[in-house]
Parts: sequence; C-alpha cells; structure tokens
Amino acid sequence: MSFASLGLIDQITRTLASLDYHTPTAVQSQAIPAALAGRDIMAAAQTGTGKTAGFALPLLQRLATDGAQVGANAVRALVLVPTRELAEQVHESVRAYGAGLPLRTMVAYGGVSINPQMMRLRKGVDLMVATPGRLLDLQRQNAVRFNQVQALVLDEADRMLDLGFSRDIDRLLAMLPKRRQTLLFSATFSDPIRALAAKLLHDPVDIEASPRNQTVKAIRQWIVPVDKKRKPELFLQLLKQHGWDQVLAFVKTRKGVDQLVELLAAQRIDADSIHGDKPQPARLRALERFKAGEVRVLVATDVAARGLDIDELPVVVNIDLPIVAEDYVHRTGRTGRAGASGEAVSLVCADEVQQLAAIEALTGQTLERKEEPGFAPEHRVPQTNAGGQVVKKPKKPKKDKLAQREAPVVQEDVRFRR
Repeated sequence: MSFASLGLIDQITRTLASLDYHTPTAVQSQAIPAALAGRDIMAAAQTGTGKTAGFALPLLQRLATDGAQVGANAVRALVLVPTRELAEQVHESVRAYGAGLPLRTMVAYGGVSINPQMMRLRKGVDLMVATPGRLLDLQRQNAVRFNQVQALVLDEADRMLDLGFSRDIDRLLAMLPKRRQTLLFSATFSDPIRALAAKLLHDPVDIEASPRNQTVKAIRQWIVPVDKKRKPELFLQLLKQHGWDQVLAFVKTRKGVDQLVELLAAQRIDADSIHGDKPQPARLRALERFKAGEVRVLVATDVAARGLDIDELPVVVNIDLPIVAEDYVHRTGRTGRAGASGEAVSLVCADEVQQLAAIEALTGQTLERKEEPGFAPEHRVPQTNAGGQVVKKPKKPKKDKLAQREAPVVQEDVRFRR
C-alpha cells in the first residue's frame, strides 16, 4: 500500500517521498481515507506509529483543495495539544508535510510573548496548532475568530478531556461551529473518556490500530524495588552499571526534578530538565540539546510524557511512577518508536504499590521484578499481578496474649508447692 492509494494528492505524496515516507502505518491507512471523506474519527494507536501524519495529511489536503479563503483573524482548522513541547513538534510536522501547499500555519502556546502570535493571526491562518490556555487568551484579546473552523483535532485526546483541561475545552467547544469535523487521536482511551468523547462526535469511525492501552512490544520493561529515599542513589548505580548513552528520567515533582539534576551535575553527568516552572525557551533548549546528544540525561515531569518524538532513545526510567496509569504507556512510548527497541525501568517503593497494580491492570501484564544488590528495600513492595491486585502474604496467627500473661503465674504456683 502506498500513500497515493489512500487518496492523497501528488504534491503531498512527493513531499512524503522526500521525507522518506513510503508505506503508511496501520493507523495512517485507516485514518487518512476516513478523514478525507469528512468523517469524525476516534483513533487509538500505540506511540510512535505516526498518528500526527494520520490527521495532519488529510487536513492539509482538504484545506488546500476546497478553495476557501481564510478571513482576517480567522482559523480554518484547529489542532489542540496538552503541552508546549508537543505543540512545537506537531507544528514542525505540519510544516514539513505541507511544504509546497498554499497554506498559512502557526503554533501558539503560553510561556512566551503573545504579541507575535496576535500579529500572525491578523491575516488569518489555515491551520493552527495550540494549547487550550493560550488559545483562550488569544480569543479574549479578540485576536482569533472561530466562525470559519471546519475541523478540530484533539491530539492526546484522553489528556485533553480529563479534569485538568476539561473546563478550557468546554469553553472552546462552545465557541466553535456546531457543524465541523472532529478528530480524536491518542495512545490510550479509558472507558470514561470514551464515553465522554462519544458525545463530541457524529457517527465516528472508531479506529484501534493496536490493542487497547498496550505498551510497545519492542520495549523491555522491568521494575526495581527500592526504598523511596534511595531512588536517586539507585538511579546513579543503574546509569553506571548499564552505561546508557541517553536516558529520559521521569520524576513526579518539579522540586524532585531540580534535585536530581543537581545530583547528576555533582557527579559530572551532563543533565538538563523540563518542568512547568521553567521558562519556555529554556524548556525547548533543553529538549533540543537532548535530541542533539549534547545531554546524557533529561529529567522531566509528565510535560515530556506526551507525543515527544526522540529518535533512537534507548531508555526511559521512571524514578517515580505516574499517578495516572495511562501516563505509564505514554512515558514508556518515548522509547521503542517506529519499530526500534528500547528499555523502560521503574524504581518502585512500597508507597507506589497501588499505582503499580493499576499500571499492570491497564496494560494486562505483570512487570518483571529485578532486585538490585545492595538496594533491597527495608519496606517490602508487595507482589502485584496483571489483574490489578496486590497479593498480600498470609498473616501469622496471633498468639493468645491472655495465655502469655497467665503462664508465669502457673509456673510460680508449681514452684511454691515444692
């Protein structure tokens, strides 16, 4: 199967060939014809399988061929994403796929000046990639109008529809035309999110290009039980022991990220970080340095868990397990992309056993445990299974405390009689 056989025009197929794209992936082969036909779509596919091209290519073609002109401050197609880094990455892909097409595109997110984004919108934009918060900021400034929106894409849709973004998404949906094409793409969809998403879609095409909520098979996954306070020390040990060239390490809090970077710097290990408190230019610079191989360890919160495409990343380490089980699938999906192999290691303490059980239940697997010599935890991590259950050891029978108290009394009575 070729991209031309999916109904894409010559200009786009030539561009894809120049980018060394020749054979569509499973999600692309199903999504592109449906999107070209104007259908609503709910698409689930593993990370690294080309979901961005699955929605961007048909959108670009429809915008380029329908002959409509975009008005001042108007937008014809919106792609909403949860993080600034993902917004940049998706827009880079859109620009690459749309080379040679008479379309104007742009990206908008917070953490940088809003003025250049407002200026860019004055002549109108065919396709805009944005984070919800900044898009609402632009709307409040009367810098963007939604009356010409023909298509809406929610990339990482499960995250976009959860509690963290639901209010912003609800506000935006209320402003968009009722008649539009809506495309939802993600690697994971929980049942509640599916039910919510169904309300946004009209007669959708449901695409599952891979088993639901599964991690990539090419990734070798295991956990190392350890006490919480010894996790940084264990990470340094594993880094030295395995000689990993590059590692993306996930930590739960921004403070924890900074502390680990400081520890790595003290050990003369090149490291950088991404988290919400860091200025956006610094976040983008850290990511670019990591992609270029200038940094050995990139330490991040979950802002780096979604959608980021890092070529040939060998290892992901979860210093802390994610609170939401679906984020484990997204984190581990930063490695093993496009058919490559990879490793995903999780350092698990006793406090995280419920999170571990939820991850194993979601992915339908029991993660291998490997004890690291010298790091056996004082607080045991209970056994778990793929059913999401914590396997507890049988309790020892309690001794009869009353009998224990009376026993010495009986002995004293015997001695008295003698």
